[in-house]
Amino acid sequence: MVFIKDCDQILDSVAVGVFSVDRELTIQFFNAHAEAITGFSKQEALGRKCYEIFRTERCLRKCSLRKAIETKSRIVKLRNVILNKENLEIPVDITVSVLLDRDGNVIGGVESFLDDSVRVSLEKEIRGSLCFQDVVGRDDRIRKVFDVLGTVAPTDSHVLLQGETGTGKDLVARAIHNASRRRKGPFIKVNCAALPAQLLESELFGYRKGAFTDARTNKPGRFQLAEGGTIYLDEVGEMPRDLQAKLLQVLDEKEFYPLGSTHPVNVDVRVIASTNRRLRKMTADRGFREDLYYRLSVVEIEIPPLRERPSDIPLLIGHFLAEHARLRGEARHEVTREFMKTLLNHDYPGNVRELKNIIEHAVILAGTRKLDVQFLPAYLLNPAGSEAMAGGSGGVAGEARERTALKTALQSHGWNRTEAARALRINRTTLWRRMKKHSLLPGEPT
Repeated sequence: MVFIKDCDQILDSVAVGVFSVDRELTIQFFNAHAEAITGFSKQEALGRKCYEIFRTERCLRKCSLRKAIETKSRIVKLRNVILNKENLEIPVDITVSVLLDRDGNVIGGVESFLDDSVRVSLEKEIRGSLCFQDVVGRDDRIRKVFDVLGTVAPTDSHVLLQGETGTGKDLVARAIHNASRRRKGPFIKVNCAALPAQLLESELFGYRKGAFTDARTNKPGRFQLAEGGTIYLDEVGEMPRDLQAKLLQVLDEKEFYPLGSTHPVNVDVRVIASTNRRLRKMTADRGFREDLYYRLSVVEIEIPPLRERPSDIPLLIGHFLAEHARLRGEARHEVTREFMKTLLNHDYPGNVRELKNIIEHAVILAGTRKLDVQFLPAYLLNPAGSEAMAGGSGGVAGEARERTALKTALQSHGWNRTEAARALRINRTTLWRRMKKHSLLPGEPT
């Protein structure tokens, strides 16, 4: 073990817990980060059995270190929970490996481990208080999102969330804030697509009295309100280019000028932005500033669409049904095979939000009955978008079915016309014409 002891100073400097054992699992080395995570000092650990210090449920029944020593192998990325000195549970990521001498003889094993508390607390945050449904799943891509979030959340880096409408970007943004050191500060959301350019500027940066006709008092902007916390710029790809320049100034200089002011306001905020557009492509087309894109995308996270993780659909259906049962105080609905088959065959342009609305629609119509295809929205029941959309029947009943299909598709996709038209297998012009026909345009009674 002379070689290992010569490396003490190096191993004490790394931000990873490391300890080594001999062939009898007696601890021979214990670095500073191992002390910090477990709560045991080096003096307490040396000479003790590893399972007395690094206490996990695997220790006595399925010891990874023993397996690595016996098989001369390396086991990477195990997730487990240890009990620290105070008997508190600490989630950890573990890698174990056999330890060989210069001649290749087995002399013991070495284990490295990382405190995984941030990732686990973030996952609980998302799954618990932040509407668990959008991140339910076992798909590898969703699990990788959790891993990245656990690393990113404690930092102050700006984050860009990319993903289609309905994938849960808002949820992830709030979860990052709640797992960060800014969690006690404000979380301010601004939808950049919901306001015209001039109003968006005054909302973001505020204004001074007299800046324009109706500016009778000073008004702080959202950046000022987010001081010490996080500002979430939803649909940042819709921001006009002149405002993009002002946003870039805030990111670079941490200050801005309210409308009508000649004095800068200093701010300390973290920026999380989201978009359902491809900003990198927009920079090539000059629709989005390239310098702003690179400032926002210090960390870029892609939220996968539901159609790319179909194995999660049954899990989500089960979750939504359980949620409805809990809220209503009723037994959970059963589903028929055809009901499940229909939902599995849909491509979900509206993603998890669409599936949630479909389940709610079916539960309401079914009452206490088993969920069958008859309770699904009309646009799911016909490959052409539904019999109503295909023009399969006329008369009052046909008109009613068409209006129901339109309204359901629009609601399921957050009134996003492009996605609703795609779900109905019609073009946007046809959708607009039929919305006008059935008084479903904004501002008209529905």
